[in-house]
Amino acid sequence: MARISTLAADVSLSEPSLVEGFPGVGLVGKIAADHLVEEFEMVHYANVYCDGLPKVAVYAEDDAELRPPVRIYADADRDLLVLQSDVPIRPDAAVELADCLSGWFDELNVTPLYLSGIPREKDQGTVPSLYGLGVADGVDRISEVGIEAPHEMGLVSGPTGVLLNHAVESGRTAVGLVVESDPRFPDPEASRILIKQGIEPLTGLDVPVDDLVDRAEQIRQAKERLAKRMEEASEESTQARPIGMYQ
Repeated sequence: MARISTLAADVSLSEPSLVEGFPGVGLVGKIAADHLVEEFEMVHYANVYCDGLPKVAVYAEDDAELRPPVRIYADADRDLLVLQSDVPIRPDAAVELADCLSGWFDELNVTPLYLSGIPREKDQGTVPSLYGLGVADGVDRISEVGIEAPHEMGLVSGPTGVLLNHAVESGRTAVGLVVESDPRFPDPEASRILIKQGIEPLTGLDVPVDDLVDRAEQIRQAKERLAKRMEEASEESTQARPIGMYQ
């Protein structure tokens, strides 16, 4: 049965922001989400059992405990939730996921921040650009913190695109953050930009990223196999891409 199973009922939240971290181009959303969970030592708040999600169990290094592949972590002091996924999600499964999450979002008055990469070949030393998208009040939130709108027409695909489409259809407030990302390899630098220029101003949080920068090569190596999987499975890969004026 589709449900969000809460594990930490004693965690008190008030209109929290939720950072979504599905795997996609450069793994930018996943790297950013994983970093938030680790940096803030967030509490394992809930498990996501929505129709269509892979029926697998995952385990972490040096940890014998099995967990479902999609989980939600919480930080009550920061009024923050993070959706963490250890597996790619098919778009058809993301439709079920969006329906499954929507009632829960309403119940907790959650504002989701959806993360995506747009493939860009980058020169050494070039700082990736970040763009903001919004639905309903999300448009004002983007404007208020000075995040630029995209400079070209495009679309967001994969599971994050499905979730954003659901927000558009329902008129639910949501924010999308799109960062220029390496199309072939994990991109911790793009994730750093997502955090510092996007998540921080939108949530009012201060997120240390020194460890993310110092461990960039280690993170690339650890995530490389998943990045390769995402490159091969384009439908499962969260990404933004330009589509031009005429198709």
